[in-house]
Amino acid sequence: MKAELIAVGTEILTGQIVNTNSQYLSEKMAELGIDVYFQTAVGDNEERLIAVIDIASKRSDLVILCGGLGPTEDDLTKQTLAKFLGRDLVFDAQASQRLDEFFATRSQYSRTPNNERQAQLIEGSTPLQNTTGLAVGGLIEQDGVTYVVLPGPPSELKPMVQDQLTPLLSGNQRLYSRVLRFFGIGESQLVTVLADLIDQQTDPTLAPYAKTGEVTLRLSTKAANQAEADEKLEDLERVIAEIVSLEGLPLSHYLYGYGEDGSLAQVVIDLLKQTGQTITAAESLTAGLLQARIADFAGSSAIFKGGFVTYSLEEKAKMLGLPMAELEEHGVVSDFTAAAMAQGAREKTGADLAISLTGVAGPDELEGQPVGTVYFGLATVHGVQTTKVVIGGRSRADIRYIATLHAFNLVRQALLNA
Repeated sequence: MKAELIAVGTEILTGQIVNTNSQYLSEKMAELGIDVYFQTAVGDNEERLIAVIDIASKRSDLVILCGGLGPTEDDLTKQTLAKFLGRDLVFDAQASQRLDEFFATRSQYSRTPNNERQAQLIEGSTPLQNTTGLAVGGLIEQDGVTYVVLPGPPSELKPMVQDQLTPLLSGNQRLYSRVLRFFGIGESQLVTVLADLIDQQTDPTLAPYAKTGEVTLRLSTKAANQAEADEKLEDLERVIAEIVSLEGLPLSHYLYGYGEDGSLAQVVIDLLKQTGQTITAAESLTAGLLQARIADFAGSSAIFKGGFVTYSLEEKAKMLGLPMAELEEHGVVSDFTAAAMAQGAREKTGADLAISLTGVAGPDELEGQPVGTVYFGLATVHGVQTTKVVIGGRSRADIRYIATLHAFNLVRQALLNA
């Protein structure tokens, strides 16, 4: 089913209000497996509204109009749609009763003749009762097209959609989605290696989204139930995981989690708790950003006893017990310093793992190293390893944030490979 949304109201076009209804309705239609192909905003003008409805009726199976159901003369959605369909407006008994009850209990409000408009609906419509307002909505089918009229205020529209409209539109299938989260591979490379799947997609579908430092991939399918959807999505995920990146690694190497709100930090915290291990950190360019992220999670004290923020060589030497002469020889931005910081932090705290970060956040080069150069040290019971990453084309804040993601990912991989 192809759907079209028409938001009615001059105040939308003039920018007086933001059209949040279309976003909400698009989400609800997607949940029902209904594809929204078009969204339109039109002012409170009969001629222009009829023109928009005419276009929608020729290209969509479901046309949803929201707004313009109030008592004033410029609230003309039902009247205009009735004219377009060649039907009369009639009074809905339940909506009329709601009007009577409203004014009977609110003596401070005067009932006027135009209030009656709110209880009208197009002849032949299925009424959509308004439990939080006075304007009744409606659903009517004509010439193979289903038309729906909804009130404009979100406080009235949302309950009506959820309680009245959704049961009428629910079919045998709904849309189910799964979000895969990747780190260490860019969107352009992911799209490149998935090009054949993307070009040939039907159902399930897949869509990549770039975020700061990572990429998510949304898999979606229409199915009768969750079990059926899970089977289809797992089959597609299995195919994706086995595809080889341009670096020669399977995409499963970069897949770290699921969901809209997932994070590398959460994955690492969970792994540490599961394995009963503890972590510490020694940070230079990130100035405690990684440790603050760890502390965001409830129960982090069980796996994180404390750490270090050491910007200068002097503080690195003093706080971590490192040889000053060797630090000066190798410099702040070096694999030696990253390794020494991680090893020193682990020895000072007795943690099972220690991660260190030192590098150049910008805006200028440091020790001949370009902005975005970051060295990481990871110390475990098996020894110390270092990694160099160059985070290019980013602001100072982005470099620091992405550096913490790399740090969490190194810890994640170490825990998984232990």
